[in-house]
Amino acid sequence: MKVGIIGCGQLARMLALAGLPWGLRFSFLALPGEDASPVEGLGTLVTMSEGDSADALYLAMGKPDVLTPEREQLPLSLLRALHRLEPMHPSPDAVAICQHRKREKAFLNGLGLATAPWQSVDAKMDWQQLGNQLGWPLFIKSCEEGYDGKNQWRLKLGDTESPQLQSGQEYLAEGGVAFERELSLIAVRSSFGRMAFYPLTENHHHQGILRCSLAPAANLPRGMQQQAQQMAAKVMEAMGYVGVLTLELFQLEGKLVINELAPRVHNSGHWTQSGSATCQFENHLRAITDRPLASTQAHSHSAMVNLLGVQPPRPELCPDAKVHWYNKALRAGRKQGHLNLSGNDSSAVHGQAQKLVETLYS
Repeated sequence: MKVGIIGCGQLARMLALAGLPWGLRFSFLALPGEDASPVEGLGTLVTMSEGDSADALYLAMGKPDVLTPEREQLPLSLLRALHRLEPMHPSPDAVAICQHRKREKAFLNGLGLATAPWQSVDAKMDWQQLGNQLGWPLFIKSCEEGYDGKNQWRLKLGDTESPQLQSGQEYLAEGGVAFERELSLIAVRSSFGRMAFYPLTENHHHQGILRCSLAPAANLPRGMQQQAQQMAAKVMEAMGYVGVLTLELFQLEGKLVINELAPRVHNSGHWTQSGSATCQFENHLRAITDRPLASTQAHSHSAMVNLLGVQPPRPELCPDAKVHWYNKALRAGRKQGHLNLSGNDSSAVHGQAQKLVETLYS
């Protein structure tokens, strides 16, 4: 069976590495100008040129049996055209919701799920008045193409400078949420409607970019794992979703608020490669290829540390770490790879992760 992946980044790479051992074949579609180095040697590589038809691209990819988008920042017109030729999971409709913040928040609120207070905005807004209404600090975000802290502004009470909003783009404002910590849930739904959920993960960011994840998240209030699973189930059922879906969450006074959805395997789920019975990449492939889902149980305490614009540390600093390198040229701030740690002692694993973060970024 051949899987066609639209996109050629590290997530596509790790999907292929998870599927090759059990006989899946892969082809990859690179958008114009996209760096395809992460997937070199893992299957057929097709680079899209302006004017290429979906039929021509599908044939060049070797007529894959199923298609999956690697990320949400992809042209919907391309996804819909390819979807007419073969099944695509998640569907273009699901991606359309998740790639646009206003659509996503309206969708979630329509399901009765809590998000930060928000409002559509333009450059003529009175930011101080809006911050008083929604809550401080005030976050201004583009509705599209905003991830890892990009196209976002943080305003504090009394700030006199206004964000430089571009004409022709949509933006929204979010009121600040005084959360206790950031969590995420990796969920998966099969084509048969069965769902499975990984343990909640605790995430630590710097300037909007994930640095470290700890799993399973410690000291959860009673019922919080079940609360997260119910939220994810409601979203996936409403979308008719197939594949891995990630909920980025805020923990607030014993309850969960949804920050964002990611219709794909996720950076905060990389720990599953070492700490779970089945990694998120394998379960995504199982879901989209009509195979039964496998266990999502954590068999140890785990941590993941991102390598952002840096080489892996010397092995003697953490000899038990598993290095995952993405085959990208080194560039400041770029996701180059990650390290996975696992063990029976949560304090020891978390301590090793903290030591690595300090070594890499101090």
